[in-house]
Amino acid sequence: MKINEIKYLSVSELNAKLKELNSELFNLRFSHATRSLTNPMAIHNVKKDIARVKTVIREKELESKGGNDGNK
Repeated sequence: MKINEIKYLSVSELNAKLKELNSELFNLRFSHATRSLTNPMAIHNVKKDIARVKTVIREKELESKGGNDGNK
């Protein structure tokens, strides 16, 4: 999943996507443990997607706080 695709989703859609990716990661790890996983890089790719979604969620959180730039 590309970052450009993720940025245009709403926060509720992002949370749903995050839940979906976490469940996919669980299934991939389970398959890997039972040695039936055909592509071990799939775990790596899903982890990257989870990180991308979490990053965009955090960016949207910070935007909604009114443009606080962190300076005191």
